[in-house]
Amino acid sequence: MSGNGMVITVGEGTCGIAAGAPEVTELLKKRFPEAEFKAVGCLGMCHQEVMVDITNPDGKSYLWGNVGKKNMPKIVRFHRGEGEIPEQLLIRSSDETETEKYQYLTKQTRIALRNVGQLNPTSIEQFRARGGYNAIEKVIKEGMTPEDVIEEVKIANIRGRGGAGFPAAIKWGFARGAEGDVKYLVCNGDEGDPGAFMDRSLLEGDPHTVLEGMLLAAYAIGASKGYAYIRAEYPLAVEYFGKALDDARQSRLLGNNILGSDFSFDIKIKEGAGAFVCGEETALLASIEGERGMPRIRPPFPAIKGVFGKPTIINNVETLSNIPWIINNGGAAYAKIGTEKSKGTKVFALAGAIKRGGLVEVPMGWTIRQVLEEIGGGSASDRPLKAVQLGGPSGGCIPDSLFDTEIDYDAINATGAIMGSGGMVVMDGKSCMVDLARYFLEFTQLESCGKCTFCRIGTLRMKELLTKICEGEGTMEDIATLEELAPSIKQASLCGLGQTAPNPVETTLKYFRDEYIAHVKDHRCPGGVCKGLITHTIIQKDCTGCSICERYCPVNCITGELKKPNTWVIDQSVCINCGMCVEVCNPDAILAA
Repeated sequence: MSGNGMVITVGEGTCGIAAGAPEVTELLKKRFPEAEFKAVGCLGMCHQEVMVDITNPDGKSYLWGNVGKKNMPKIVRFHRGEGEIPEQLLIRSSDETETEKYQYLTKQTRIALRNVGQLNPTSIEQFRARGGYNAIEKVIKEGMTPEDVIEEVKIANIRGRGGAGFPAAIKWGFARGAEGDVKYLVCNGDEGDPGAFMDRSLLEGDPHTVLEGMLLAAYAIGASKGYAYIRAEYPLAVEYFGKALDDARQSRLLGNNILGSDFSFDIKIKEGAGAFVCGEETALLASIEGERGMPRIRPPFPAIKGVFGKPTIINNVETLSNIPWIINNGGAAYAKIGTEKSKGTKVFALAGAIKRGGLVEVPMGWTIRQVLEEIGGGSASDRPLKAVQLGGPSGGCIPDSLFDTEIDYDAINATGAIMGSGGMVVMDGKSCMVDLARYFLEFTQLESCGKCTFCRIGTLRMKELLTKICEGEGTMEDIATLEELAPSIKQASLCGLGQTAPNPVETTLKYFRDEYIAHVKDHRCPGGVCKGLITHTIIQKDCTGCSICERYCPVNCITGELKKPNTWVIDQSVCINCGMCVEVCNPDAILAA
């Protein structure tokens, strides 16, 4: 059935490429040489990559997931009319009921992500066909003043999506009223939280929406110059955003006298070197200026004295992606979504022990449980979920008993965690909360710029104490010292990195104190993670004698006879407690305790 009229669309965001999208595209081109091929960004269903949408010449379309070299022949035969539909790969078809898999998308409310996965991110024509740049045209052609734009954003009551949740309109108002011959607008794309990839997907999948958001923000505050600060580790984001800038300039949507008006604004890309601290506003500004990324004392705030000493507004990628929708639909329409104090939607990156990992966008007011179960599908291992680390290294662990907490800035803060940029790292019963706190302290200690003594030394001491506890050498005095250090580091640190670094320790001590005590008093790791506190034992009554543990053991410490369960043992004098046997054991016949 190949031939003119067939359109094949492949998800070629970073996650799609990592899953093998380029190889899939080349193979499909060989099978359907006359088809039209299109590339789009990540649709958000990272657990289904590689994703391919095929529209037949008769107009019927089919969205396939987990496409690879091995299962592609089934799809090819079906589209040639030679075989049955491979239902196990189908996500959605135009003439049938959507599968359960597709509910991952239908249950979302996509505003920031409205175009991601729906268009070629390098095509300004496709963006404009979906209403792109209508908002900036509306502002200029209908004669909206900067104050009018700020008022719509105020009515929407959108809070910054980068972490602190400060109202965008108030921040813009400060810069609008500030004196300065030049004002700057900075897009913060320096996404550094482990497990977070919201900004990357937006910049890769829909760069023009971010650009239009920057145009609107610049118009509102009176900025003539802008910077897009993007991590250098995001090469596709840098490339696609650069292409968007070039195309916008050619269309008179960027540069001097935009759309024939008196409004002039241009943008440069600044590639960040991967310093987590540069997610903090003043450290980011220092980096743009060519200095080492270190925070500065505030006040003066960036809105008054920012980059190169000029009034500057820094907005997160997700925040800016919402602005065109707000201008097109009105601030009141946006304010109808969400809770009393947290309006609109929030994008989250689901990662860890979750069945359906990827990007999700839901209205504020949803509960954590709804996100994890209704969209994420629950535990990937079928073990009960234990906790969610929300807000990355600056956030905190929320236990399963609080999963009914609403997604609302104030409600999340009340748990001891923060909304952050939106990373949700999910943990099940096989996770060790002490080890998790140690991991995040190791990260923040490494990323500390070193300017503040309490951050530089305090995080190091906390990491050392957590390592000591994980190795089975901790004492109750060590736990007390952790509790003493945490508030001191928060109070004496200049920027958000140090002020929030103790959060993972404080929340795990608050909600999972029993695990700390088990490590210290019982010399036991309840999660079976800390190597110095566990022993791996084969439960012979559950063993099938399959030998898979033996084949994967890196030190050859497991012996037994094939299909004779009662012969399999682990030599404890050789075992290094790497846990590989537990990972590969199909019947869960190996105990780590």
